[in-house]
Amino acid sequence: MQSDTNIVRKAGRAVGRVQRVGFRRFVQAEARSRGLTGWVKNMPDSSVTMEMQGEPLLIEELIERINLGRGRIKVTSFEISDLPTVEGEKRFAIKR
Repeated sequence: MQSDTNIVRKAGRAVGRVQRVGFRRFVQAEARSRGLTGWVKNMPDSSVTMEMQGEPLLIEELIERINLGRGRIKVTSFEISDLPTVEGEKRFAIKR
């Protein structure tokens, strides 16, 4: 999958009510349901960072879903930037 020329990788940083509300599991489930790879991690400044890899349209869908939130999750700001793809990545993980 990673060798496909339609595959991109994005870095994201979410700010808002994104820690202690199940946000990382939410992002992981949404990413996996779209066949994306990457990771998501809580940061000491109360933000959550992530890297998402896959087809651009599917990443856009994930970003839309993140911005909508769910339950107690409320994203007030979401920054995104481009990254080089990672060869051989197989899953979307929660980093501790």
